[in-house]
Amino acid sequence: MKNLFLFCRAGYEKECAAEIQQRAAELNIGGFVKTNNNDAYVIYQCFDDNAADELAEKLALSSLIFTRQMFAASELLIDLPEQDRVSPIIQALGDLSKCGELRVETPDTNEAKELSAFCRKFTVPLRQGLKKAGILLGSENPRRPIVHVCFIGPGKAYVGYSLSHNSSPHPMGIPRLKMVADAPSRSSLKLDEAFGAFLTKEEQDLRCRSGLNAVDLGACPGGWTYQLVRRGMMVAAVDNGPMNEKLMETGQVKHYRADGFRFEPPRKNIYWLVCDMVEKPSRVAELMEAWAINAWFKEAIFNLKLPMKSRYKEVRVILDTMAEIFKENNIEYKMQCKHLYHDRDEVTVHLWLFPEKGVNYAVLGER
Repeated sequence: MKNLFLFCRAGYEKECAAEIQQRAAELNIGGFVKTNNNDAYVIYQCFDDNAADELAEKLALSSLIFTRQMFAASELLIDLPEQDRVSPIIQALGDLSKCGELRVETPDTNEAKELSAFCRKFTVPLRQGLKKAGILLGSENPRRPIVHVCFIGPGKAYVGYSLSHNSSPHPMGIPRLKMVADAPSRSSLKLDEAFGAFLTKEEQDLRCRSGLNAVDLGACPGGWTYQLVRRGMMVAAVDNGPMNEKLMETGQVKHYRADGFRFEPPRKNIYWLVCDMVEKPSRVAELMEAWAINAWFKEAIFNLKLPMKSRYKEVRVILDTMAEIFKENNIEYKMQCKHLYHDRDEVTVHLWLFPEKGVNYAVLGER
């Protein structure tokens, strides 16, 4: 296939496009971008046949900042007949066989969502047709490729596939999280999504468990602290503003009325550092660098607020600068960055120090 279909947030097509152009060039896969403002998707059309298949395999979805989900796609199918939409789709997917799952989707826009009811109804006959054609297995298999059919308008769809090991587990790359009634703010969902995006279920059970110590910089009123507390951690909440009373009643939170940029943890047994302060992204990055150089934490999740222009360029410069500083200070690390669904004009970064050396979690929890 020649096209790579990339889902993104509406209004961030430019950033998604700039990133895929750079990353495809790094893999020596030539092509060009097709997109429109507020479409919530980008098409990277490769010059060579089957080059999109190579991108879908070699380009790690987890390494892309502004892409929620991606799949190798056919040319746009238009004027799909109302009496038989299934046959043209099966014909376009004729090179596929024994896929493990079907997703009928739309871009994340209000206009496209109007097709969601149709997509749900259409999934049943399409699934039957794909099974009959041998494109889809009789039962779902999480280890096989995923068939994608994305309707961008009535009778218009891109169809293709993603590889199960390089694909979001969520349709359109959007996790369905519910706002908990007693959470202090909606920002709580950002950290909840971040844990799920950067850590597997098994990793969360091990590294987000009861007894670990955490610091929340810029904690007020406690949206991110809430996610740490509900996982059983003991939290130092740092903010000059007031904290949610119910959180304080848990006995798991100690409130430090201090400036997050000047705070130093009194005890150096912190596992998680989280930070969602409204500040220049470069300044927040410098703060994370200082904590890392001092070895005051093992893992961190923090947000970088984005400027209105050159958003991808600025994020890339900040991440590259952090990488240089860590190298200069002989800090071994793993770092990921994502524009999460619950983010707005910001990106979320996960930083794990010395991951390959292993961590004695029991000792960390007992100190």
